[in-house]
Amino acid sequence: MPLTLLGQQNPLASSDEQLKVLMGTVGCPPFERRLEQAGLFPLHATGITILQINVGKLCNQTCRHCHVDAGPDRTEIMSDEIADLCLAALAKTDIPTIDITGGAPELNRNFRRLVERARALNRHVIDRCNLSVLLLPSQADLAEFLASHRVEIIASLPAYRAGQTDAQRGEGIFEKSIEALTRLNQLGYGRPESGLVLNLVYNPVGAFLPPKQEALEAQFRKELRTRYDIEFNRLYTVTNMPISRFLEFLMESGNYDAYMERLATAFNPAAAAGIMCRSMISVGWDGTLYDCDFNQMLTLPVKDGMPRHIRDFDPTCLGTRRIVMGNHCYGCTAAAGSSCGGAVMTTTPTQ
Repeated sequence: MPLTLLGQQNPLASSDEQLKVLMGTVGCPPFERRLEQAGLFPLHATGITILQINVGKLCNQTCRHCHVDAGPDRTEIMSDEIADLCLAALAKTDIPTIDITGGAPELNRNFRRLVERARALNRHVIDRCNLSVLLLPSQADLAEFLASHRVEIIASLPAYRAGQTDAQRGEGIFEKSIEALTRLNQLGYGRPESGLVLNLVYNPVGAFLPPKQEALEAQFRKELRTRYDIEFNRLYTVTNMPISRFLEFLMESGNYDAYMERLATAFNPAAAAGIMCRSMISVGWDGTLYDCDFNQMLTLPVKDGMPRHIRDFDPTCLGTRRIVMGNHCYGCTAAAGSSCGGAVMTTTPTQ
């Protein structure tokens, strides 16, 4: 059952087809039923500590696992007007963190303005960076810009070897990633004394769950330090979500049913209780509000009756909203859990 709509610029049709697949999964009970059995349904937000802004699907890479279906040909890009509305909403709240994502968020012409204005409001800023964007001629000063505004970088790196990374992210991407990480280290990123935070993100190349975060972090630290003299602060493990390109891969490879059963079998009530959507709100490139970036890609906005656009942003109302769920949510609640900040159930490792 190939997902013929994936990769085409018709997000609604694509998300509808994906939802039909997810709802009809054999051997995988509805996610909301599992929440009921765990005494967690309905699940509500517990406030908003992160305003995540997805500035669009434009990217200089086309990764196999990308849940955003991003690439160089995508035209869904946040406008100046929507960026202004995001900044206005932020200014009216005390939300401490703004998390900018994409695509490659740095390619949006509003990216630097979002960073500058958020920092002027004394908010912590996170940039979800694919690393290779730092080497584009048009972004020659990007690394220095990020350092000067003390932006936290969360960078994707599937492996510390070229083969695995290039298989997932494209030929030559590993070499570019190492070059970009070296440059960031030279600016002080990843070095404890600098205060410039560089965190890495690992997600599996295939249809399986990530290993334990702490053990993998230690392994990455040893290998990157030994092989390339590269330092970083933390490594986050993220489960591949069964949506967009990764869903297409699962279907075409015959791994879909087994992967969904694996996620459902590993359902962890403790991870579900700490799921990231309870403390964040996600803004789409067109200003629509979602519980998380994954719901955004499935065109599942916040619950009916809630403000659904950034122009109507109401942190009090949205901070207690009921979370919109689906079977894709098993990806965030399996085993140690998965979030934009890595495993949900983890302890801080000592270095």
